[in-house]
Amino acid sequence: MRRRLIAATVTALAIGLTGACSGGSGGGTTDALTAKGPIKVWLSNNPEEITWGKAMVDEWNAAHADQQVTAQEIPAGKTSEEVIGASITAGNAPCLVFNTAPAAVPQFQKQGGLVALDGFDGGAAYVEARTGAAADQYKSADGKFYQIPWKSNPVMVLYNKDLMAKAGVDPENPPLATYEQFLDTSRKVVSSGAAQAAIWPAPTSEFFQSWFDFYPLYAAETGGKQLIEDGKATFDSEAGTKVDEFWATMYSEHLAPQEKYSADSFADQKAAMAIVGPWAIAVYGKDIHWGVAPVPTSAGTTADKTYTFSDAKNISVYSACKNQGTAWEVLKFATSTEQDGKLLETTGQMPLRKDLATTYPDYFATHPEYAVFAEQAARTVEVPNVPNSVAIWQEFRDEYSSAVIFGKTKVADALTTSAKKATELAGQS
Repeated sequence: MRRRLIAATVTALAIGLTGACSGGSGGGTTDALTAKGPIKVWLSNNPEEITWGKAMVDEWNAAHADQQVTAQEIPAGKTSEEVIGASITAGNAPCLVFNTAPAAVPQFQKQGGLVALDGFDGGAAYVEARTGAAADQYKSADGKFYQIPWKSNPVMVLYNKDLMAKAGVDPENPPLATYEQFLDTSRKVVSSGAAQAAIWPAPTSEFFQSWFDFYPLYAAETGGKQLIEDGKATFDSEAGTKVDEFWATMYSEHLAPQEKYSADSFADQKAAMAIVGPWAIAVYGKDIHWGVAPVPTSAGTTADKTYTFSDAKNISVYSACKNQGTAWEVLKFATSTEQDGKLLETTGQMPLRKDLATTYPDYFATHPEYAVFAEQAARTVEVPNVPNSVAIWQEFRDEYSSAVIFGKTKVADALTTSAKKATELAGQS
């Protein structure tokens, strides 16, 4: 479910690389930054988020008769990012979008469609106080915030306890911490016939697919590195090689299939494991007896030190907004401790705030299945906020697919080629 939503929201970002008008970095005029009045916001089409969003807007409107908020779902289109990009070009974007993909921010900023939150009184301080040190990952190249980190779905390894038991593996504590343990467990799953695949990441070529195979393991192996840091690719390294070679073994031994599964391999119990976020609890929880583990590392990093991919969605203020002062106040209201708690309760998604687990102890005490994801949420890695983000990921995916999934080229050559191209793209405006 979540993977399909990602495909439906980000595929058309590549269109913006060549087709969108360029307006430079976004921003608001001084008058607009302080102007108050009615605003329009867009919500994700996720049912749980719509429920939360409408309730949040009703609370705001009840207390602000002169600053009414009108909320609607993101208009229908091929993808939500395509719709947002088109609205920026047309100059009719809403004031806030509660579904801004971090990978899209560099392009939206290039179009001149976003307002730097730093321009609001206490803007940067608010973002940093709410999110903590992790907020730095969301700064743009100019050092400003054009998005507030809102919510994440930190990905972990979900496993089917019944299939593990069928394979002769301890269902309560399957050995998955190291690459060798993960491989041995995977071999037992497949050789026993417990499942067709140990795990079934999408072996397709879309740029974002690496967020759910390579990137979580790379984040874990490196202790939290991003794909690009200080304008240079980081992954042509010992850590990148280890991650690639692990996945190459999974594919070459047919523990992970090279063919795309047309539905949900974990839901259909064709795969014993999946790399997913806490959204999966509501999707799989009633039908599958599941457990969860951190993504593996070569040495078996302990859970309390393991990083992973954040799978975040954020909120931005769009430059077409006339009453940006109200938009900023609504953004702060929507990301307050109270509203973040209601978002957690309604959706099961993790607000991107520091000390999440201790901020909402009652929720996690009554929803212990989410507690492990809350702890993981403190150690997440975001996609780099750099120019040509989508093109960089596509270059990486193409080389990864050739070397790792299909074994047509060497891992070392693939890493070197894609790293060189990624560094070049990151250095372009």
